[in-house]
Amino acid sequence: MGSRAGHGRGRQEAIVYDDAPFLLLFGHRRAFGRARDAAAAAGFRIGRETSCPLTAIRLAGEIAADAILVAADPEPGATAIHEFVDAAAVDSGMPIVVSGLNAADVHPISARRHGARVSFAPDGLSLLQRLHQIGARGSLRFHDAKNHGGPRLQQLSEEVGRIATILASLSEDDPIEDLERDDGLRIDAALVRSVIRVRRLRDHYFRSAMFADPAWDMLLDLYAARLERQRVAVSSLCIAAAVPATTALRWIKTMTDQRLFVRVADPQDGRRVFIELSDEAAAGLEAYLKAAQRICPLIV
Repeated sequence: MGSRAGHGRGRQEAIVYDDAPFLLLFGHRRAFGRARDAAAAAGFRIGRETSCPLTAIRLAGEIAADAILVAADPEPGATAIHEFVDAAAVDSGMPIVVSGLNAADVHPISARRHGARVSFAPDGLSLLQRLHQIGARGSLRFHDAKNHGGPRLQQLSEEVGRIATILASLSEDDPIEDLERDDGLRIDAALVRSVIRVRRLRDHYFRSAMFADPAWDMLLDLYAARLERQRVAVSSLCIAAAVPATTALRWIKTMTDQRLFVRVADPQDGRRVFIELSDEAAAGLEAYLKAAQRICPLIV
């Protein structure tokens, strides 16, 4: 499992609050100088920057900015820019601006996946114009954008909708074959963590791809964290999903849209966002785990 951030614990970086629009800067480091100059000229400040795609996933999932600037200056062996675009798309609302490239220069699947959220500024003038447009719109923090993911995300949405319906039915008062009777059975974090470990044990005996179930793995992880009173960052939740990061991010987006997951601002830092279970999803999981424990104490 990835690292957790407890309530108010751990050292926080200093945050300067002002009225200037706020950018995250990802991409090739040798392009950062020009990107910083353009951002300053457009009235933006750079809050965080990274040239590591994994760090970009964490920042985009935990910090709500006005936009994400992906600066490209490719050289042989450099990380493909579409990896930074995919990382930037963790958040469902922040617009993404790719500087130094045209749309044709980015991986076509990545460009189609994120649709209208991504714009391209191949030169300094177009970058300034695009940043001025974003700045004029005002803060977009915590904006809940619509899904532009196409048929694949529609399929995910339907699957997550099915899960939400099942969880909702389990959280209702009507018993299922007397499995939901109140006999004092309690579900604690240790039990849920044991279930997760049992699920991961299969990977030692079979190919892990055979049993990929990111929605369920993330539901269990968030439920355990809820019982432990821990916050879960997007990067940690991606690890819990046990699938490639881009797949996990699509599931997180879809399950948030279906109200199984909730994005919650860090009370210590308004720009940092965590993922939690909705109350309805938590109630459904509790009912399911109690019913399952009455059938068999080992849940796989």
